[in-house]
Amino acid sequence: MTLNLQAIRGVIPAVVTPFDAHGTVDLAATGRLIRWLVDSGVHAIMTTGGTGEFPHLDRDERRELTRAAVQESAGKVPVIAGTAACSVREALQLCKDAAAVGADAVISVPPYYFPLPDAAIASFFQELGDRSPLPVFAYNNPLYTGNAMSPALIADVLSHDNVVGLKQSSSDLGQMVEVIHEVRVVRGLSRALFTGVDSQFAAAMSVGADGIYSTASGIVPTAIVRLYSLASAPDPKAAAELQLELQPLNRFLEYDPGYVAPAKEALRMLGLDVGDPRAPLPRLTSDERSRLAAALSQLSAKGLAPAVPA
Repeated sequence: MTLNLQAIRGVIPAVVTPFDAHGTVDLAATGRLIRWLVDSGVHAIMTTGGTGEFPHLDRDERRELTRAAVQESAGKVPVIAGTAACSVREALQLCKDAAAVGADAVISVPPYYFPLPDAAIASFFQELGDRSPLPVFAYNNPLYTGNAMSPALIADVLSHDNVVGLKQSSSDLGQMVEVIHEVRVVRGLSRALFTGVDSQFAAAMSVGADGIYSTASGIVPTAIVRLYSLASAPDPKAAAELQLELQPLNRFLEYDPGYVAPAKEALRMLGLDVGDPRAPLPRLTSDERSRLAAALSQLSAKGLAPAVPA
């Protein structure tokens, strides 16, 4: 697929990684999940990110999951492979793997664990931009990496011709506004700027975001695609109303108990068993499961959480 990834817009599910009863990657369930999401109208697919439990996957598993997504999407939408790693060397290996199985782009956070100065983060993305065989999306997720990227640093990173866009996951919506201003107004760059926070989607669109990398859209894809359409129209009142209707589910994907177990349990409740998170990530408690079921029931009654087709 030949694409201008700087111009990509819309809803990109960050998909879970299905496991079978033995904890092995379930490629059949992966295929079913990807087909359903594509048929539901999403605009791209993101594999092996945080929602996909990348820290619990080995290199071969990451490659084969992206291969499955490419095969099942069948060229209908771009596939963007998560290549998060602590070193330039490993990140580039993952970029090459993604290219080898047909992905259209990669997405990476800054290296995590070791605190890094801005110059080291900038150098990391410079190396990826120079040496990745695929276009690169930068992913700012300071809560999980420990290495925050300021709006100025983000704009510096995006100045590389092969760094085509951003996923911005921060509880500070004001920083998203600062990023959009710095990138587009101050620097005059044309890049795809996405939020990564489901509860901020409508608000981010209202200030110029191009779409969302979304955990919720891997569970209720038609609802999130509809929200994108309303926010793009623009129909701010309808978009805000739908955003609030989705909050009972989004709450599970952004606060305690973390987003992986709720995402997997929600899919199971909707008819697609994708297994449990790999240890040591916990499963939901019985109370959490009951509250999640109630949230999905509310959405289902409004037609926002249909069952996954067999």
